Amino acid sequence: MTGTFLARRSTELERLDTEPYGFEEFQEYLHGLEHINRWVLTYRPTLKWLEKALAALAPGRRISILDVGSGNGDMLRRIWTWGLGRGLDLDLLGIDLNPWSRKSAELATPPGAPIRFETADVLDFTPPDPVDFIISSHLTHHLTDEQNVRFLRWMEAQARHGWFINDLHRHALPYHAVKYAIPLVSRNPSIRHDAPLSVARAFTSADWRGLLDAAGIPAGQTRLAWFFPFRYCVGRSKP
Repeated sequence: MTGTFLARRSTELERLDTEPYGFEEFQEYLHGLEHINRWVLTYRPTLKWLEKALAALAPGRRISILDVGSGNGDMLRRIWTWGLGRGLDLDLLGIDLNPWSRKSAELATPPGAPIRFETADVLDFTPPDPVDFIISSHLTHHLTDEQNVRFLRWMEAQARHGWFINDLHRHALPYHAVKYAIPLVSRNPSIRHDAPLSVARAFTSADWRGLLDAAGIPAGQTRLAWFFPFRYCVGRSKP
């Protein structure tokens, strides 16, 4: 059971979305999130989905992937190194609302990597070139339900071959686990504040079904999957 206090998504805003951070403080926050992403196996569901989705494409062609809410760029760097081992020709673009994200991600990305970063509000962004796949990780819990419906419609319109959302499961177990475990791995007060709130702002399977229905995307066209530890992912593959 999720408990009464998690019956609905929290509307409290995270410090990441409200505090006027300077660059060094914001960069420290992003580096802390990257460490936590490795700890909670964030990359695995996205890579698993991409492996299956890419198998449907003709071999040898260039593949474009857009990461929305790319933060410090760690998901795209992981996809790049994953793709190198498979001989993939990748064109990777990350967009994020905060301009400090672009600066931090560019500093963390090796020169010559096929990864670009831009600053943009996704709901007002049109990719400069057609995009094969659109992904996001830990973005949607920052958005309101209305914004998520718009985001789903935007991905459906912009992604030629599919899209994938990777986010948290709102549940009492991860909420309390994160609340008491994060202080053991991070001394950053904003991360300590935001981590359990991220879970409280996250989703249940019923939430996702309602959002997809509101966006006009038939349930039969998507796959909603639960991943350990306490993560819901929504994928859409187009023929």
